[in-house]
Amino acid sequence: MKVKILVVDDEQEIREMIQRHFRFLGFQVDTAENGRQALDAMEGERYDVVISDIMMPVMTGPDMLQVIRKEYPMVHVIMMTGYVTMDNALTCMRLGADTLIFKPLEDLEEVERAVEKAVGHINHWLNLLKQLQSMKPESA
Repeated sequence: MKVKILVVDDEQEIREMIQRHFRFLGFQVDTAENGRQALDAMEGERYDVVISDIMMPVMTGPDMLQVIRKEYPMVHVIMMTGYVTMDNALTCMRLGADTLIFKPLEDLEEVERAVEKAVGHINHWLNLLKQLQSMKPESA
């Protein structure tokens, strides 16, 4: 299964840096400038992981996260912020983010570990579903 990632950040440089990195690692990666654009993209495309900034114009990361949890509960969401506050961390936790990563991003090691964890979780459930499909139904 090829994992699809959606990177959401109002800073073009960060979007492109993350996109290049994960494409190099073999992921399919799309980008959006804000939460509204991300949700529009998700209407027509299936994503496994969303990597999103918190502070963005039009629609913030937490507002987007709230919609994703309601409409796309299986999507793993990794939040990022340069505004390191207890309120931001608690909001992300309360809304169901998989993790929160603080900017500036010195390198992408922490983001990569978060994506690997999400992919591991996805693969675990896919393997369970395959096992379930291969089981013979019990006769009544």
